[in-house]
Amino acid sequence: MKKLLPVLLASTVLLTACSTGGISTSNQNAFVSGNGVAVYVKSADRKPAPVLSGATLINGTITLPHAKITVVNVWASWCSPCRAEAPLLSDFAKKYASQDVQFVGIVTRDNLSSALAFVRRFKLDYPSFTDDSVLASFRNSLVPNAIPTTLIIDAHGYVAARVSGEVTVALLSELIARVRKDPAHA
Repeated sequence: MKKLLPVLLASTVLLTACSTGGISTSNQNAFVSGNGVAVYVKSADRKPAPVLSGATLINGTITLPHAKITVVNVWASWCSPCRAEAPLLSDFAKKYASQDVQFVGIVTRDNLSSALAFVRRFKLDYPSFTDDSVLASFRNSLVPNAIPTTLIIDAHGYVAARVSGEVTVALLSELIARVRKDPAHA
């Protein structure tokens, strides 16, 4: 029996550790993190973007027009890649503020006080929607499939690109430039 006790204890620990199938049920750990892979859609193959309208974290209820290229970033304050890319997105939003590109966020699976602290910490000057129905409205085009996800909507209102995971300076610069050069949607 003395020899069997360590084996039973070890088995119990292993079975308990595997009881959830290795998936955490905490919102902060149960998310899909992308690897920065970009999908670019040719102009003729793009699907219409949804109307971006709803309650925001700071700016009240807004509706964004499709008159400019729109960079949409899906984020959460607890997401490490979101924290890593936030300074870049803040800088890009300031860089393009007087040009043909607008930025907007969609905060998801977060509490409002943490999200507000995130916005203040990273000096995000663009609005962030707080309603997950805005996120769900992309279901007929390129779906945000990770936290973070960055989508680019062309100036005609069609979803042109998606980055699943953290964006980089080079990748975001390239995608914005490419969308700018595209012919009008057919």
